[in-house]
Amino acid sequence: MDFFNELGPAALGSRLRRLNDTMTGQAAEVYGLYQLQFEPRWFPVFCSVALEPGRHVGDIAERIGQTHAAVSQVVKDLVKHKLVQVQRGATDQRRSNISLTKRGAALWPALQQQTTDVRQATEALLTETRHNLWLAIGEMEYALSRQSLAARVKAVRDARVASAVRVLDYAPQYQPDFKQLNLEWIEQHFRVEVPDLQALDHPEEYILQAGGHILLAEYQGRIVGTCALLRMDDEGYELAKMAVSPTAQGLGIGFRLGEAAIARARTLGARRLYLESNTKLVPALQLYHKLGFRKTVAGQPSPYARCNIQMELLL
Repeated sequence: MDFFNELGPAALGSRLRRLNDTMTGQAAEVYGLYQLQFEPRWFPVFCSVALEPGRHVGDIAERIGQTHAAVSQVVKDLVKHKLVQVQRGATDQRRSNISLTKRGAALWPALQQQTTDVRQATEALLTETRHNLWLAIGEMEYALSRQSLAARVKAVRDARVASAVRVLDYAPQYQPDFKQLNLEWIEQHFRVEVPDLQALDHPEEYILQAGGHILLAEYQGRIVGTCALLRMDDEGYELAKMAVSPTAQGLGIGFRLGEAAIARARTLGARRLYLESNTKLVPALQLYHKLGFRKTVAGQPSPYARCNIQMELLL
């Protein structure tokens, strides 16, 4: 059985590369039919220069959808083979304008005729297939411009991880995890303060008995995340002590914990959620914004020296 058929759509990129290799190899045969000393990979750049002489590398790269570096390399090859020439711009010496040489201009009519023949042959080839590959490629490019493949894979992975994550209520046996997870990020970026140790060493006294709640995320049999809801005096809760193990970051666990904390606050009748953070914690602030929190200046002075931003979410 064909290797790519075994892998299925997961090997789409590799399958397209194989098709590209096949067509590039056969394109070289086509150039041979017309006695043209020309490499297939030169064609988009050369054609662009022939149709619009005087363009610079950046213009060509944008028009044909290739990187600046890739176009620059092709231009160097074309210059080496005396098919194009590069001249400094008359008004901007920093921009190099590219045009055909006499040799390139002499080659262009034969290349145009070959292109016409190739278009006719390719159109016939497309009629032999049930699905028009040219149109399908356009659809694929549009879909990927709307959402990248990496983003699509991340959504699938996050959904899989989310289904394997259990959000648990605090129990005494989880106190070491609760403390360690928070100490990891605090010590990495700041210094541990007295209020930290009070809440982390004695969560029952300083959080639970005061009307608060602690949630933990269990993944693959380990506690990898935690957050707390601290009871406030204004029918609200403070979202605090949120931490995710470095080994589990990037899996959407923090977002899952945040959603669970918001849901718990709503069931408790809270009117708002409040939090304190620091602007150097960019990923954390991005998470809070994604959860719906917005910056506020209405909070009371923080007991933590590291706090320089306060946020809230109205429920």
